[in-house]
Amino acid sequence: MVVNVYSQYFAAEGTFSGVPRHAALVMLISDSEAGTITYRAAVTFFPHNAPDDFAVSYDAYFEQQLYSAPGRRSRKRESALLATLRDVIDSLSAAQGASVDWSQPLGEARE
Repeated sequence: MVVNVYSQYFAAEGTFSGVPRHAALVMLISDSEAGTITYRAAVTFFPHNAPDDFAVSYDAYFEQQLYSAPGRRSRKRESALLATLRDVIDSLSAAQGASVDWSQPLGEARE
């Protein structure tokens, strides 16, 4: 079962497929299958050309596996992974020539 442990929209900058992107959706995703729990950090950049434009396009989606082992979800593990999420997302973004502006959230976090 796939669960978004955390997700939040932020202002961002990048260009993908020739289209400027002005926002990003940042996520910590948990996936539990056959007794194994996996956590991934993910970011997707989208145009956000108007204040109410949250039409996420997945042609600029990037993720990194953070943890995978037998077991179940753990709040303690999730807290530790959330503490490193910004650094991981910054690294993923920089590798694509993009950036997330953490000081400009575009809504409340969903946890």
